Amino acid sequence: MSDQITFTIDGVEVKAKPGQTIMQAADEAGIYIPRLCYLPELTAHGSCRVCTVIVNGKPQTACTQPVAEGMIVENDTPELLEHRRNLVDMLFVEGNHLCMFCERSGNCELQAMAYRLGILAPKYPYFYPDKPLDSTHKDIFLELNRCILCGRCVNASADIDGKGVFGFVGRSIDKKIAVNSDKNLGDTNMAVTDKAASVCPVGSINKKGTAFKIPYGQRLYDQKPIGSDIENKK
Repeated sequence: MSDQITFTIDGVEVKAKPGQTIMQAADEAGIYIPRLCYLPELTAHGSCRVCTVIVNGKPQTACTQPVAEGMIVENDTPELLEHRRNLVDMLFVEGNHLCMFCERSGNCELQAMAYRLGILAPKYPYFYPDKPLDSTHKDIFLELNRCILCGRCVNASADIDGKGVFGFVGRSIDKKIAVNSDKNLGDTNMAVTDKAASVCPVGSINKKGTAFKIPYGQRLYDQKPIGSDIENKK
C-alpha cells in the first residue's frame, strides 16, 4: 500500500498521508480552509460547518472527511463563500458580538473570519440574548452571550485537561455551555493554565486581567489576517 495519497483542492495537486483529513492535508500544503471549531490538537467534530467543502460534488466538513486517492475538493467557490458568510452572519446575530465594545477585538477568530469573508455588518437582526455572566472564578470569567457552541472548551477540558469542566445542555435555541457544577465556574477545579482556558475563538472564556495588555491595533488579527500563517507555508 502506498504511503501517500494524491488528490486536488481547487485544481491544485495535494499530497497526503493515509488517515489524514482534508483539513490536515490542506494545512500542510499551505491551503487555508476557513474554520472556527477546528484545532489540530483537539478531536474534530465539524460543529461550526464553516469548513464545509465540496468533495466529488457533495458537501463535507474538511476537518472530519478523510482524504482518498483522486478525490476532487472544491474550497474556493462563490457558493461556498456565500455559505460561509451566512454561517458567520448567523453566529454574530445569535450572540452579543458587538466588536467595538469587546475586549477581545483583534484577538477574536469570529471577527477575523468576518473580515476575511468580506462581512462588515451582519445582514440579519440581532437576537440580543440575555444569558448569565459568571465571574465567580478568581482567574477566569465566562460570558455565555458570546458563546458560538464550537465545543473547543468541552473537548479541551475533557481530553487534554482531564477535568470535564464544560458540557452542553439544552437543545436548539436553548442549547448552551454549562459547567460540571450545580453552581458556578468558581466551584469547579478549572485552572487558568488549563487548555480549556485558552481555546475559545471568541470572547466567551476570558482570563481576568489580561484583556488590555496588548492595545487595540496591535493584536494578532490586527497585524495579519486569519489563515495567513497557513498560507505562508506555500
